[in-house]
Amino acid sequence: MALAMQQTVFSERREEQWNNTDELWQDLTLAQKFAASNLMQFGYVLSFIRDYHNTHIAILTCDDNIAVISKVGEINTKPNIEIRL
Repeated sequence: MALAMQQTVFSERREEQWNNTDELWQDLTLAQKFAASNLMQFGYVLSFIRDYHNTHIAILTCDDNIAVISKVGEINTKPNIEIRL
């Protein structure tokens, strides 16, 4: 039952996509901003931010590639996540 409740929370929290990444950019930590600016040089775009249990991860996309940046700025270009369209 806990899993069902957790999935409900995620689906209810889904917000519409931001058209303006400036607002997203303001929510990044300084370390994430630095890491994201490096990835943007390779064509990545800041897509959204997830803050679940204080993880605060930034998700960037480039074509079919996904990269996540942790709260402390660590970049993972092979994350085990699935993005819903």
